[in-house]
Amino acid sequence: MAHGESSVALNGTQISYIGHDCKDIPGFLGDTYGQFARRLDLSFNQLRSLAGLKMFTELEELVVDNNLLGNDLRLPRLPNLHTLTLNKNQLTDIEALLEHLADVTPSLEYLSLLGNEACPNQLVSLDKDEDDYQRYRYFVLHKLPQLKFLDTRKATNTEVMEAQARGAFMKVVKPKSEAPPYESRSESHPLPYTPLPRGSRDARNHKAPCTNPLQHVTCVEAPEPGCQRGVRQVSLHLLWQALGRQQVHPKRPTLMGRCCRPGVKEAHGRRRVSTEGTMIEP
Repeated sequence: MAHGESSVALNGTQISYIGHDCKDIPGFLGDTYGQFARRLDLSFNQLRSLAGLKMFTELEELVVDNNLLGNDLRLPRLPNLHTLTLNKNQLTDIEALLEHLADVTPSLEYLSLLGNEACPNQLVSLDKDEDDYQRYRYFVLHKLPQLKFLDTRKATNTEVMEAQARGAFMKVVKPKSEAPPYESRSESHPLPYTPLPRGSRDARNHKAPCTNPLQHVTCVEAPEPGCQRGVRQVSLHLLWQALGRQQVHPKRPTLMGRCCRPGVKEAHGRRRVSTEGTMIEP
């Protein structure tokens, strides 16, 4: 889009260049108006940089509301600037911003940061309250003690004294919202604390208990001829454990299992056990 002087609103030493979706300050603004402009309004653009302000050496008021200015914001030295409004941008690092402003705008008296995450109030988040905002004011006034107005309120004597005494400790710290996920968990929500090893937190590592007591008993003898379900010979000790420590005669070292088909003779001194683990008394 071509920009010209026809898109500029001029009123004496006040320059307005509003709503043109520019990402940088057009060069013709500084070349044409930079030497005499006292007030510059660049609201409702898409500015990501204010490098073009270097030509505005006599600037006293700067309005750059509703832009895309972030934490990399850098201003040229503006010794006469007393009013700066940065409402509704993308500023999050309040400490870095204030230290930069203290260096390049020594005459600053009015500052407004409403609508930025760096300014914790309910315009940004409903989780913020008046206490959060008041701590922010103390911190800003500690960094910029010459301010007379902050956002929409005058800096009171009580606030200035409190800022001098405790403002350095009033920085509102934003907690980290992202945490490294567990190695065995694919969901985005972290698991609650547990003293168990990390691998045991995954439900896939757990299996249902065995319902067949002979499932893990090894078959050591081939089935009898003609038997369709098979016979197992197991040690007395293993079967005793598998069957829940039931009463088994201690002098009989082995147990012979067989199918329950009628007509099959049993060996002397042996008990019968079906393949499902049920004791069949002779």
